[in-house]
Amino acid sequence: MSLNFEELDFRPTPMGVLSLRRRRHLTTGVDIYEIKLDDEFLMSSQFTTAEIELARLGLAALARTDLEIVVDALAEVIEWHEQGLLPLGKQLTADPRCRLVNGDFFAMAQSADGFDSRVPRRRFDAVLVDIDHSPTNLLHPRHAALYQRQGLARLAEHLHPGGVFALWSNDPPDDAFNAAMAGAFAISAAHVVTFDNWRAIARPAIPFMSGSKPICLSSRQATRRHHQPTDRSSVRRGRNLPL
Repeated sequence: MSLNFEELDFRPTPMGVLSLRRRRHLTTGVDIYEIKLDDEFLMSSQFTTAEIELARLGLAALARTDLEIVVDALAEVIEWHEQGLLPLGKQLTADPRCRLVNGDFFAMAQSADGFDSRVPRRRFDAVLVDIDHSPTNLLHPRHAALYQRQGLARLAEHLHPGGVFALWSNDPPDDAFNAAMAGAFAISAAHVVTFDNWRAIARPAIPFMSGSKPICLSSRQATRRHHQPTDRSSVRRGRNLPL
């Protein structure tokens, strides 16, 4: 492989062919890491503004800045972190505060035991989610239940009083989901994030971010294509009032 492009790994999975590649930005010289599932871009290190805002907005009301649990549906992505093939992979996996968990976030969110199999029914200070394109544009139909009032209320049961749920969305805020959030949480808000996408390529997201307190962070698994010089995404937040 050339210095400008390298396929780091290639795996057949039940979901499709998963590949990890590194390409060098010819203008800046910066290495960009991308994960694709068949022809779909899942993750990229080129655009991170919206994901950083997800973390910042979701954790703004919390006092500490520790990362505890990261849930990912793809075991291969976790393995690439452990092997150091992804940026910050070795740093995160070597940090005793961080644990990468292969699992179904949606099933965990709706279950009584929750996100930590070592401590069933454990509560968290924050749950940050970056998976589906939006609450209405889903990677799989079975994800839909989470974005209804009842599904959000079940997820809220895994939060401490005063805990925060934050969600990345590729679509602007909509009244239906805002109403579902307001019905499940004591306080809710939506924020629009604008960022440059001057090459008009896939709008990606990345799974490696820092969090706050014991936190459950679910990584995104796919993205959509855009054809405009500026992109917008939104972050929705809900919070349980302390008892």
